[in-house]
Amino acid sequence: MSSLHNPAPWDVRRLPRAEGKNFLVTGGNAGIGYFVAEQLAGTGATVILASRDTAKAEAAQVAIRARVPGAHVRHIRLDLADLSSLKASADALRLDRLDAIVCNAGVLLDQPPRRETNDGHELMFATNYLGHFALISWLTPLLTATPASRVVTTGSFTAKSENLDLDDLQSTRDYRPKRTYARSKLAQMLFGFELDRRLRAASSTTLSVITHPGGALDSLTPSRPPVHLRTTGERLRGLPAGLLLQSKEAAAWPAVRAVLDPSVRGGQLWGPRIFGIRGLPTLEPIQGHLADTALAARLWTATASLTGLDPSSNLR
Repeated sequence: MSSLHNPAPWDVRRLPRAEGKNFLVTGGNAGIGYFVAEQLAGTGATVILASRDTAKAEAAQVAIRARVPGAHVRHIRLDLADLSSLKASADALRLDRLDAIVCNAGVLLDQPPRRETNDGHELMFATNYLGHFALISWLTPLLTATPASRVVTTGSFTAKSENLDLDDLQSTRDYRPKRTYARSKLAQMLFGFELDRRLRAASSTTLSVITHPGGALDSLTPSRPPVHLRTTGERLRGLPAGLLLQSKEAAAWPAVRAVLDPSVRGGQLWGPRIFGIRGLPTLEPIQGHLADTALAARLWTATASLTGLDPSSNLR
């Protein structure tokens, strides 16, 4: 694992230029993913928004171009809950290089009942984790053919206090939505660490970096019409929460740094500086379940079986 040593100071408002690079952001049409895409578009790179809803993706492109004149941004359709569709989504990129993918898209259900995809997988686990695992499998040849490319996996601070039950990955027993969500994010983070170990073993220059956004609220988030509109009342009501939490614009900073900072290393975990909840992006220690290499390897094997795919089989 990487040591906990912060690189040189990073200015979230003065990002390095990235003309000629291609960045894919899953769920880049809304929420934190939108701000990841907006900030990356400001570097001159081409940003591809991968999302299920074409209308929302078109609205996000309008908002990005309003903030970043001349932005290079486009959309591909991506439904992470439909494993059979992901190869077509990967093919739709039509790229000869992919410098980074930010695995950001996700779903959080607030209450029962438990829902399944058409493939029979629990919806949150399938969307947040299985779909990204399968997408990376299809994109691995393109990523590894691009020197120093990056896979940035967006986890959650809620995952740190959760356990992963390899005998019940689909939450068929005692389903609780918030716990199932946290477990899906823990699985994502374990995947990110295991992916980097396998990339290093294959002598690949592709890096796998893990991030989490801390705590973010819409009421603290600046307006980006037509994607997000914040009223004056919402802004005022959100001011007390600003002492503890942050906007979704700020919550995008760890992922953006993981994509752009040349000093970032594979296998690192980045999150907000203040209690892991808000603030500038900083390195975090990798502890507890996140440091369990045996658990991550077993999860990888189980996931390859569930999806019928294995990203490591494509490593060069």
